[in-house]
Amino acid sequence: MSSKRRVSPLTVILYAVMVILTIILLFPFFYMISKSLMTSEEVIQPIPQFLPKKPQFVNYISLFSTNDYLKGLLNTLLVVCWNMFFVPLSAGIIAFSFAKLEWKGRRLMFALMLGTMMLPGAITQVPLYSLYFEFGWIDTLWPFIIPNLFGGGAVYIFLLTQFMRGIPKEMDNAAKIDGASALRRFFAITFPLSKAILVYVIINVFLAYWGDYFGPLMYMHRSDAPKTFALVLFEKSLDENAAMDMANIRMAGGVFMSIFPAVLFALFQKQLIDGVMVGSVKG
Repeated sequence: MSSKRRVSPLTVILYAVMVILTIILLFPFFYMISKSLMTSEEVIQPIPQFLPKKPQFVNYISLFSTNDYLKGLLNTLLVVCWNMFFVPLSAGIIAFSFAKLEWKGRRLMFALMLGTMMLPGAITQVPLYSLYFEFGWIDTLWPFIIPNLFGGGAVYIFLLTQFMRGIPKEMDNAAKIDGASALRRFFAITFPLSKAILVYVIINVFLAYWGDYFGPLMYMHRSDAPKTFALVLFEKSLDENAAMDMANIRMAGGVFMSIFPAVLFALFQKQLIDGVMVGSVKG
């Protein structure tokens, strides 16, 4: 006869604290979803209302019946899809050069690249703005497209380099003996074997540009500029005429922006953790 396992009071307290913290953290999302299903009159009531009398799913249809939101979504999808393809590709090519090729000054360049990770983003904002202004990129999507053709940032290059260094050199040497060029070795061997860390990079690129607000806010000034969905959503909240009348529609926009990151994390949680762990161990 097996004896029942006793649960210590400390364990009960810890679980209770975790449940309370979970409720506190999830409440804003619950509140946002609830408000997105209310009518405009229910949202602006002086007495807080946490559940809609009748769910208004039509709010999500009305969200994209507005031309500004639809254009913002299309601009966001353009930026996100471009970077999800070109950032892993360009960062992978640069990382392959650091990890598998021998060239003069490679260690120095890698150290300088890592040094850029120590620079706060606020320091580079003014020089970048001045540079983009000289190029005529202000009020366009080019600041979010062209620079990311060069790796998308030192963090991605570093992670891919560390992972590729863990791939056995014998495979690369065997292909080299067979006459394969460096570019062919990259696309045929190293790049496919880096799938675990590439998934991590792709998802992080999506998260970085899907909800990016401060980037477009810096470079988009004219009313006819191609603004992203996040910028349109927040600008509408600052509009005094639409601040209260469209509150439920903006809440629907907030829910819409939260869905895809949540789904990606749920689907690729294991790959995200494995990508970081394998990269750190093999590095």
